[in-house]
Amino acid sequence: MKRFCVRLLAIARKLLRAHKGRPVALVVLFCLSLLNLCSEWPNDIARPAFVDTLDEVLPNSFGTARQLLFDHYQRLFPRTPTAQPVTIVEIDEKTLAAIGQWPWPRNRLAGLIDAIAAQKPLAIGLDIYMPEPDQTSPDKVADNLPTGAAALAAGLRALPSHEAILAKSLRAAPTILGAAAFDHAAFTTSTDLRSAPILVHGADPLRSVQRFNYVLASLPQLQAAAHGQAMLNVALEQGVVRHIPLLMGLGGKLVPSLPIEMLRVATGSSAVDVFADPSGVQAVGVADVQVPTQPDGDIWLHFASIQSTQDRYVSARDILQGKVDPGRIRNKLVLVGLTGSGLTDMRTTALGELVPGIEIQAQVIETIFEGRFLRRPTWLKWAECAFIMAFGLLIIWYVPRTDSRLAVFMRHVPKASAVLGILLNLLILSSGIFLFKHLGLLVDAASIFIVLSAVMGCFFSTALLDEDARVEAAHAKVREDDNGRTGKASGPEVA
Repeated sequence: MKRFCVRLLAIARKLLRAHKGRPVALVVLFCLSLLNLCSEWPNDIARPAFVDTLDEVLPNSFGTARQLLFDHYQRLFPRTPTAQPVTIVEIDEKTLAAIGQWPWPRNRLAGLIDAIAAQKPLAIGLDIYMPEPDQTSPDKVADNLPTGAAALAAGLRALPSHEAILAKSLRAAPTILGAAAFDHAAFTTSTDLRSAPILVHGADPLRSVQRFNYVLASLPQLQAAAHGQAMLNVALEQGVVRHIPLLMGLGGKLVPSLPIEMLRVATGSSAVDVFADPSGVQAVGVADVQVPTQPDGDIWLHFASIQSTQDRYVSARDILQGKVDPGRIRNKLVLVGLTGSGLTDMRTTALGELVPGIEIQAQVIETIFEGRFLRRPTWLKWAECAFIMAFGLLIIWYVPRTDSRLAVFMRHVPKASAVLGILLNLLILSSGIFLFKHLGLLVDAASIFIVLSAVMGCFFSTALLDEDARVEAAHAKVREDDNGRTGKASGPEVA
């Protein structure tokens, strides 16, 4: 085994020193560039089968570094809200203590919607699923009464059901019900959802967006009464929310997300516009608002710190007790959700903060209002690949040249290639930060750093091997000179 390792090391040394390290550097450049491209395959060309195989063998080869870098951009420059179009009515601990535990009877939820609607909001979005009948409804209670209480049961059945009361409130206010898409069937899931029309301009984007076959939605009676239905799904990458779909596929049709559907209802639009080309979705629009998207219909979310958004929260208890300034609700987009302990769906943002799921939806709406989008267009991915290849080939051609000043410097300072690599990549990182701050572009400086550092590392290794060879040759010459002098001193004396 030891002999095999020594032989393998000798082969590696020979390869690194062959043609001044250029062949090995070329192989490293092309292999890592291909791996980087496969980790984020552009949508404008068909995805080959070997890319899926490579993803299975080397999952998240460059993806993790890319995601951490984009998170770092946001933590350096989090979004500072300039407007507050959203108010969150939270069913919090104070509300649960005053009104009662969750889930509430549907007539009580109807009372909350009526109290919000009285303050004239533009739209009310419910981050709440109601797929099953309310078991506290009068007709359900009547079904559980003993046979001797027939008169009481008949009286209860004569009362409107809690679903009917809630449906009336939903119909009277500009309400949107939330739903969640699933890729598998469950007891309360269905295969369809009542949703507003989607008008597609250009190529059919259904193959590009994330698609599901099942949905967890509210009862058909409630869906029919609400003014809109929308998906609440967010995209998770290793447990972190970085982007959110504005558009998804359910079976064979397109359905909008909650932020887009709320804008549609608030503006009185009859449909959502989708602009697409063969590479995928380019933008999603409502009325005169167009939101640029990734080809899969997602948008990268530029997060604001939760400390800067606390003013948007209003307790549902205060709404029901009439203690809230009407200006907090009037002409606002109102989201209703759970924040009470043990009830809320907590999510981790790119800033590393744990926030209620309803906060994610609010930040999407806020970002659309401000028009400050993070973008990673397909052309940027190709530009990064071109830069890596061009600069990598320049390094491979120039660095090993014996007649260049750089080569002379590197021969005298073997660690020079490492220093130059660090300086180069610091310049690339600074450029990425600049483009993020001023243009909202997500430049993958991490992949550029990894690939070009590996290429420079090939010449760093070659320089170290050359230095070792020079040192070994110098030691050998010293030993030879010492042996020569020793031989002369001990030889026979000639008369």
